[in-house]
Amino acid sequence: MLACGPMENVSVDRKMDHVIKRDGRIVPFTKLRIANAIFRAAVAVGERSRDEADRMAGQVMDQAARIPWAGEYPSVEEIQDVVEKILIENGKSQIGKAYILYRSERARKRTGRASHDPHKGDPIPWKKIWQVLNWAIDHNLHTVQSLNDRVRAGQFGSIVRESEDAYQLDIARAADAILARKGEIRVVIVAGPSSSGKTTTTIKLSGALAREGFRFVPFHVDHYFHDLDKHPKDEYGDYDYETPQALDLAMINDHLTRLLRGETVRVPKFDYKAGKRIDNDHEMKLAQNEILLIDSLHGLYGGMTGNIPNEKKFRLYIETLLQMRDPEGRYIRWADLRMLRRMTRDKDQRFVDPRFTVEHWRYVRDSELDHIVPFVNSVDIIINGSLPYELLVMKKRWLKPFREWAPDYAARADRRDASERVSRVLAIFETLADITDADETAIPDTALIREFIGGSAYRY
Repeated sequence: MLACGPMENVSVDRKMDHVIKRDGRIVPFTKLRIANAIFRAAVAVGERSRDEADRMAGQVMDQAARIPWAGEYPSVEEIQDVVEKILIENGKSQIGKAYILYRSERARKRTGRASHDPHKGDPIPWKKIWQVLNWAIDHNLHTVQSLNDRVRAGQFGSIVRESEDAYQLDIARAADAILARKGEIRVVIVAGPSSSGKTTTTIKLSGALAREGFRFVPFHVDHYFHDLDKHPKDEYGDYDYETPQALDLAMINDHLTRLLRGETVRVPKFDYKAGKRIDNDHEMKLAQNEILLIDSLHGLYGGMTGNIPNEKKFRLYIETLLQMRDPEGRYIRWADLRMLRRMTRDKDQRFVDPRFTVEHWRYVRDSELDHIVPFVNSVDIIINGSLPYELLVMKKRWLKPFREWAPDYAARADRRDASERVSRVLAIFETLADITDADETAIPDTALIREFIGGSAYRY
């Protein structure tokens, strides 16, 4: 893997401004891409020196320019071989190992082979999916056509009520499961991928259990982010803050352990505007009758709560398990629903350009597939956070922009992922019935979707 060929007598007078990808495409290439790849591997093993990553990236560029390329430009594999060589020459064997493992994992994904990690089981919650599918069939909401038929028959309000009742029933089941272990549980974890509805679920669950005498104390892991400038980013300047390594996992584990021992801990606060963490911001102490409540994207990741015995934890997982086929017979993708939710919330509540959300989504999915989805069947209970009517709500907001974006993304080789997602969602939008502003008044202010479209009775 590291044989780069003789370098002594090869001219260095060649441009390193493009690279040939595995599918034959020629795309722009810069030193920053190499620095980011090295930095990403360094973060995986606990190192966060951007200066060092940049220095070694310069060495990669120098050596890569001396390789006798097979074509006009070097291939991705040729560049990656040089990266491994430079890391080893610099004594960075641990970073080199992380980089090699990353390459291997990406290769498995390209060929469709799953990673054989003995700690990860079947990532598909078949029993829960079967329940959701049965419900969808019983309510005539299992296809886009059946959804359209009900909407055109004036039943949008009924669809909303039926969907909300199903979600509330899942909340009640989760509350009952926690009550059955009262006195044993010290930490409740609400986990799930981005925009699955964790926050609303946490609020509803807290309210239900508070009426039964539970006292919850939120533990906000988002305040444990490393400083933003210590996160990996790509050639577009987009930071990858979706991985568990974006959080200070060692500090989280230490603080959780000490809190459960009854100690007082000085917890940090993250300044999102400055992108900096403020350590020792305020004190926190857990009373004997209080339970920590963790609402986290990576709540199931072993490195976050590994020091806490499993018998003291209750793990809840929420996902948009929609069981609905499009007119071509394909099931609508759960991740597409969540992307639409996040776009809407980011635009309206966080003033983020929705195109940034679409283009950043590749990081979201990569992290979910590696660090969240594989652990779904290790949890105590699964909640379905999908709402069949939300497709209609999202079409009303996003049909026009998606029509405008689709041809632009299709013409850009560097945005293939965004192009595929936009085209796929647009095709679904084009088949859906229309709803009006008056229809949306049927959505209660306690509905999960209000977390994303606004108008919620809850404070987030």
